[in-house]
Amino acid sequence: MDIATFLHLLHEEIGLTKRSDKKHIIHFSSTRDYYACKSALKQMKSQFANLSKVRDLSIIHAFSCTLRPDTKLRGISGVLNIVEDTKISVHQAMGNKTTSRRSSALSGTHTIPWGIDQVGAPEVWNKSVGQNIRIGVIDTGIDYNHPDLHNSISRGINLLNRSMLPYDDNGHGTHIAGTIAAAGRNSGIVGVAPRAIVHPVKAFDHAGSAYVSDIIAGIDWCVHNDLDIINMSFGMKSYNRSLEQAVLNAYYRGKVIVASSGNDGKKKSVDYPARFPQVVSVGATTRLGKIAPFSNRGKQIDIYAPGERVYSSWLNGKYNELSGTSMATAHVSGVIALMLSIKPLSPLQIKSALRRCAIGLNKRESNRWKPGHLNARRAIRAARQG
Repeated sequence: MDIATFLHLLHEEIGLTKRSDKKHIIHFSSTRDYYACKSALKQMKSQFANLSKVRDLSIIHAFSCTLRPDTKLRGISGVLNIVEDTKISVHQAMGNKTTSRRSSALSGTHTIPWGIDQVGAPEVWNKSVGQNIRIGVIDTGIDYNHPDLHNSISRGINLLNRSMLPYDDNGHGTHIAGTIAAAGRNSGIVGVAPRAIVHPVKAFDHAGSAYVSDIIAGIDWCVHNDLDIINMSFGMKSYNRSLEQAVLNAYYRGKVIVASSGNDGKKKSVDYPARFPQVVSVGATTRLGKIAPFSNRGKQIDIYAPGERVYSSWLNGKYNELSGTSMATAHVSGVIALMLSIKPLSPLQIKSALRRCAIGLNKRESNRWKPGHLNARRAIRAARQG
């Protein structure tokens, strides 16, 4: 591969792009070509300004940038393929977002939301509170000023604007973080794993939309910073090879990936990335412990968790009730933090333990395995047994 020619052409191509042009992911024919381009790119950035717009997706040995649809780069030796970047959305919470209100717990006592209680988290806090477990929440960011999240947040990244903190301008990410690890000092809500640490990875904009390349960059950041769990409360209908490659590489590096199944009420299908076998796939249940009507379901679900009218943190220090498989996923990530704090386990061991120790949703079910409801006490016991 002629590295210099490729990078010169890439610089020119980026300079010719218009606002209407799309982001693309460039895959190389070999890891050798990728690393050679990566090294040369660093050296040439100062001379060729457009190269600074190229994002390195090291976890899949690829680049991403905006290109014209008829890009000449496709014919260059060493470039395996160039694919158009795809949009992906948070599993937008069902229900009315305008009901934000201050917690009833401002009197100086903590509130334990019903979902935290239903999965039995308070019963195991004498054994595990998720101490020192680090969770990457790839989402819309986080409200850094929320009193219940002060003690739960650590360093994150804003992939939309690297010079800024990953502030939440949507609310979804703050809600997810609260369910996982809220820990107000004297009042407010308590999350599933109140001593776990949340690392906000802002990949989604104020409308809850992102590119697959942003997600891959987020996974890359979580792996590079050696986080334990990656919470992915979002999804897309179509298969994406680049996303699968990132998920596989994170999985093989020991990262537990948890993703929501989607809110379309489908009975035999779940969204990606939850559909990938390396991911813990989560469906939602109601307060009565039944599968929520909006939840996607089927054989590809690993576990169900509370997802109806879940009360959690919101923007500007407030609170909100939202429904969705996103909310269910946060409960599962929290319980996995409780498990990992007891004993180090591989992603496969975590997934097997969760499936094995779930509580059946229907007492009249046949002996054939079906996904059940999340239970922290059973999960902790399974973790101890390995």
